[in-house]
Amino acid sequence: MAKLTKEVFIEALKSMTLLEIKELVDGIKEEFGVDPSNLVSSNSNVSDSQGEKVEKTKATVILKTFGDAGKKIAIIKEIREITGLGILDAKKLAETPNAVIKKDLEKAEAEEIKNKLEKLGATVELE
Repeated sequence: MAKLTKEVFIEALKSMTLLEIKELVDGIKEEFGVDPSNLVSSNSNVSDSQGEKVEKTKATVILKTFGDAGKKIAIIKEIREITGLGILDAKKLAETPNAVIKKDLEKAEAEEIKNKLEKLGATVELE
């Protein structure tokens, strides 16, 4: 007997009626003891658990707010040091809600920047 290829099998399925396909599925379940509903849920559990293991290694530092107006100058100076921007550009960045300070940083470096800005009173988020 010649080996049945996937392509030939799919072409044969295309010519079958829904009733014939249902009978085929029932026959596969009976012959191999397979329940397709169990296969779907177990596969989704595997992908979910694998997704949990993946940890982001890059981060983006986002300045939500600069906090107290009295600390604004210190935050602007720190933004200048972090980004290398001029005073006016750093000021605009500090005054912009949800401003991206730096992106695609190593997670440790992003945490360090976040901690520096938070010590000055800013609200910072990492993405």
